Amino acid sequence: MIQFFKNFLEVTGFTLVMTVRAIREIPAIRIRPVRLVDQCLFMGNATVGLVILLSFAIGAVLALQTGYSMRDLGVTEYIGSIVGLSMVRELGPVMTAILVVGRIGSATTAEISSMRVYREIDALQTMNIPPERLLVAPRLLAIALIMPFLTLISIVAGWAGGAVVAANVSWIHLSQMAYFEKLVHFVNNSAVWQGVIKGEFFGISVILICCAIGLRASGGPRQIGEAVTKAVVVSIIFILFTDYFVTDVLLSIL
Repeated sequence: MIQFFKNFLEVTGFTLVMTVRAIREIPAIRIRPVRLVDQCLFMGNATVGLVILLSFAIGAVLALQTGYSMRDLGVTEYIGSIVGLSMVRELGPVMTAILVVGRIGSATTAEISSMRVYREIDALQTMNIPPERLLVAPRLLAIALIMPFLTLISIVAGWAGGAVVAANVSWIHLSQMAYFEKLVHFVNNSAVWQGVIKGEFFGISVILICCAIGLRASGGPRQIGEAVTKAVVVSIIFILFTDYFVTDVLLSIL
């Protein structure tokens, strides 16, 4: 137990120091903006299709389950409000963040840990080039720019999935006009901002965790796979553990 807390404090301290250094290196990106553009394109292309597919399916299933539970009460017209708020405040940002972990976070950890194992990062430091400048800062800024768009795409795709099911399932048979009328009535700007901010927080946190674990990798090729596994597990646990506290803070502010 003592060793666990010692390792936890070491990783936390290393991540905080790396974050501060990466933020300081963000102005240097303007010298080689192509790195930022490459990261934005990679993150967007790697996840947008999965985000749309998964969110559409989640919205469809949520509408189906909600309609089944509400048809006996005769209030199926409120399916739009339930799907809308669920996707905005919780499912959209959380599921997008988990997809970012699996697609972007794992690739980030694999690349950085392989560079650490094969001494490429040592070569950068020998040339007086901070690894945070080339490896962390572009990814940090890219995810900060991309994550709000991915979250919004996830939310809209979930709404669309719910609308399709509500309109085409025979025992729900709710018109899209009625569906979106209740959705717009209950989903306000504050709820949308909550979802976007939550997704932004999770996205930035995931990239920082994956970069930190990659930079701390050591040993041989086997440790690259171990670093990727560790990064994915730690990132998902972080998202699920902090979700409640982030939600509580956002509900009290917005």
